[in-house]
Amino acid sequence: MKIYLVGGAIRDRLLGFPVHDRDWVVVGSTSQKMLKKRYLQVGKDFPVFIHPKTREEYALARTEKKSGVGYSGFLFDFSSKITLQEDLVRRDLTINAIAQDKKGNIIDLFNGQKDIKKRILRHVSSSFVEDPVRVLRVARFAATLSHLGFYIASETLILMKLICQKKELLYLTPERIWKETYKGLCTRNPHVYFKILHHCNALFYLFPEINFFYRKTSFFDFHCNCVNILQLSLMELSRISKCTTDVDIRLSYFLQFISYIYSISETDIKHYFFYKKPVFLIKSLCMRLKVPKETQKILIIVCGFHKFLQTIKIQNSTLIVDFFDIIDVWRKPDRLKKLMYLDFYDGTTYNIKNNSFVLGKLLISMFSAIKDISVQDCIDTKLFKGIAIRHELYRLRVDSLNKWRKKQ
Repeated sequence: MKIYLVGGAIRDRLLGFPVHDRDWVVVGSTSQKMLKKRYLQVGKDFPVFIHPKTREEYALARTEKKSGVGYSGFLFDFSSKITLQEDLVRRDLTINAIAQDKKGNIIDLFNGQKDIKKRILRHVSSSFVEDPVRVLRVARFAATLSHLGFYIASETLILMKLICQKKELLYLTPERIWKETYKGLCTRNPHVYFKILHHCNALFYLFPEINFFYRKTSFFDFHCNCVNILQLSLMELSRISKCTTDVDIRLSYFLQFISYIYSISETDIKHYFFYKKPVFLIKSLCMRLKVPKETQKILIIVCGFHKFLQTIKIQNSTLIVDFFDIIDVWRKPDRLKKLMYLDFYDGTTYNIKNNSFVLGKLLISMFSAIKDISVQDCIDTKLFKGIAIRHELYRLRVDSLNKWRKKQ
């Protein structure tokens, strides 16, 4: 039995990154032998073992053969005769197919170190096309490593497009899609993740709502300036990712411009509040991918109220207090904190380097002006009871906001 350190731990060390998790592959062993050594077996699809002391994962060397559709349509062979090379050749990228023996010797059968130096994300073998989840994984690695100059090899991009053409992505589970997308949103440059998926046509199958959004590539703003929605959304995702790692904020700010694919006249904007049309797309995406509930709420708030928030300076105080009520900011002030990075946008003057957060600061200032008004203020007067207390509380907040705005 031989044990090798494999995958991400070696890649990250060669890149100078801290190593958090280590994965091991075991050659020349069986499940029975691992259990006798007191390893704990986990995993349903194939045997993975937890070391009794280090709690790190050890997987038997294996081969896989395509037997169906999707990423679960494989037959696995865990024979003790499987070699290290046979195990490594099934991996996705050369930079992830490097191994190290117990003496510290590097075993690089597919030139992964060379590709690290050249900053190339390249597939290991033609079997790459058999697993559709690799489209998402490669897009995620591109987003993770783009700041170091990494790019996807042209021949690998061709295979990614081929996977999309075969419609293999349709067989991925919602949980797996969201898991990879969540990781993509956590990267240093999440906009690269969506750019890659757009480039290989994966959005059509994975995120039809976003794909529809991207197809409507441009709109005319109120000054008759033609604005590219795709460019604007990617610039915004890049901008906001430099400010926060919060996935709720990153995704909602990225998708907020979805409302621009639906027209609204300038004469109606002063009376505009909540826009239901883009929210239908947001809800469709969230339900299909089983997006966490609070993430859904932030997406709906930012996207549904986008045009209202963009024109909040000319909106009346009644609607602004209504907005605070609807998002339940009194009980959940963290929701307002997620809006603190919002800014006003003009497609002709948008500057990704200028993080002024004008809109976010205005919202927080408005809330600060009325947040201390409470039910107790109404009760103390002894003039209001029952539902009248709520109406009076609402009136006090509107009046206080009006007075604050007049002083500005």
